[in-house]
Amino acid sequence: MKFKPPLLPIIVLVAVAALLLYWRHWLHEQRAADRVANTPKPRSAVRAAQHPAKLPGATSVETTHYVITSTASQDETRLVAEAAEHFHAAYTLFFNENIDSTHAQHKLKLTLYKSQAQFKASNRSIPWAEAYYLRPICYAYYARGEPNPYHWMIHEATHQLNAEVAGFKKSKWIDEGLATYFGTSRIERERLIPGKIDPNTYPIWWLSNSELTGSLDADILSGRWIPIRALITGQNAPNINSNVNRYYIQYWSLSHFLFHGENGRYANAYRQLIVEGGSLKNFEVIIGPADKIEYEWYRYLQAAIKQFEEESQNALSETAAEIRPQALASVDFNQLQPDSYNPNSGSGS
Repeated sequence: MKFKPPLLPIIVLVAVAALLLYWRHWLHEQRAADRVANTPKPRSAVRAAQHPAKLPGATSVETTHYVITSTASQDETRLVAEAAEHFHAAYTLFFNENIDSTHAQHKLKLTLYKSQAQFKASNRSIPWAEAYYLRPICYAYYARGEPNPYHWMIHEATHQLNAEVAGFKKSKWIDEGLATYFGTSRIERERLIPGKIDPNTYPIWWLSNSELTGSLDADILSGRWIPIRALITGQNAPNINSNVNRYYIQYWSLSHFLFHGENGRYANAYRQLIVEGGSLKNFEVIIGPADKIEYEWYRYLQAAIKQFEEESQNALSETAAEIRPQALASVDFNQLQPDSYNPNSGSGS
C-alpha cells in the first residue's frame, strides 16, 4: 500500500510560501518607491518654486556690489545698503586669500521688507526665521526702532558670500558660525570690524539666558549645552526647532573662540578648516582634539556671558555698554582700531 501525503497541508504550505514571497517582493517595491518619492528634487527647481513674489510698490536700488529690492523707506534702504557694503569690504578683506577676483562678478541680490510683519507674510523659510538666504537672494526686514536695524541682513549676506563669492564647502556649524560672527560685529567709522561685538544683535542679546552652570558635564546632561561632536556632525543632537537660541549662541561662540580665543592660537587652523570642510575628522586633524577644544570654548563662552552681564544690564538699549573682544580672551584688543585692523594676522586681530 503506497503512502499518500495529505494534500491540504501541502497546499497550505505552498500558499503560505507564495504569500511570503509576494510580500517580500511588495516590500522591496514599496521601499524602492519610497526612495524615489523621498529623493530631493534638483535644488534649482525647488528654489525657483519657493521664492516669494515681488511685492507691489517695491523699489530697486543698486550699489557697488548689490541690487536691493525694497519696500522700506528710502533712508532705511540706504542705511541697509551702506551696512551691506561695509560688510562686503570687511568680508573680502578678511578672506582675501580665499576669494578669486574673477568669482561672482554679478551683483548680489537682497530683498528688504519694510517690517517684520511683511516679511513673515512672505516667508518661505522655517516659521521662526527672521531672515533667510535662498540662493541667489537674501531676504530680511528693516528692524525699525532697534539700535541695529540691519544685522539680520548682514547675517544672511554672510551665507551669500560664503556660497557665491568664497565658494566655501558648506558645513552648517561653520556657515552659521560665520554668519553670526559677522552679523554681530560692530560698524564703526564706516567699517565693519569682525569680532568686535555689538550687544544689540542676535544671538548676543540671549547670552544672559544661556543658564550655564559652570560644569560642562552637568550642562550636557541637563540639555543646557549641545556637545561639540553633536554640533559639528548633527548626530545625536537636540531638535533645533526647540533649541534655536542655544544652537545660535553656540554657533557664534565657537567661531568667535576659534578666531580670538587662546591668544588667537586656532585662528589660522580655523581658516584652513573653513576652506577644507568642517567635518569632525578635519576638525580634529586641523585644529585639535574635540574634547579639549570644547572645554576651552566652554570657558570662553562663560567669560563672554559674565562680561555681557556686567557691562550690559540694559543690552537692548542704545546705551548698552560695549563688549570688547579683549574681555573674552587674553589677547589685548584694546588698541584695535579700524585703521590698524589686520584680519589675516595669526591672532585674527
